[in-house]
Amino acid sequence: MKVNKMNIKVNDKVAVITGKNKGKDGKVVQILPSMNKVVVEGVNIMYKHLRPQKSGEKGQRVQFNGPITVSNVMLVCPKCSKQSRIGIKVGDNKQKARFCKKCKEVID
Repeated sequence: MKVNKMNIKVNDKVAVITGKNKGKDGKVVQILPSMNKVVVEGVNIMYKHLRPQKSGEKGQRVQFNGPITVSNVMLVCPKCSKQSRIGIKVGDNKQKARFCKKCKEVID
């Protein structure tokens, strides 16, 4: 399985563009590059049911954010607040920087 370099980083604001959570947006909490997925706050909420450990105790239902494929999310530009693709500019000192394709502003 070929893994592409991800243009999305932790703490970026992203919007879901396809799937059952289409239209939701949130902050990226975790990146899973080996699986090509991201975990977004408040999106793809899943539940894990836990058995009681001792007799007389109640079981639990733990809620957590499941991962979604990185191709199903799009970065929301912090400058223009629009969903945008990401380009990469190489600066004078050979530093790479991400930029918004709509407003041409540097994100990093």
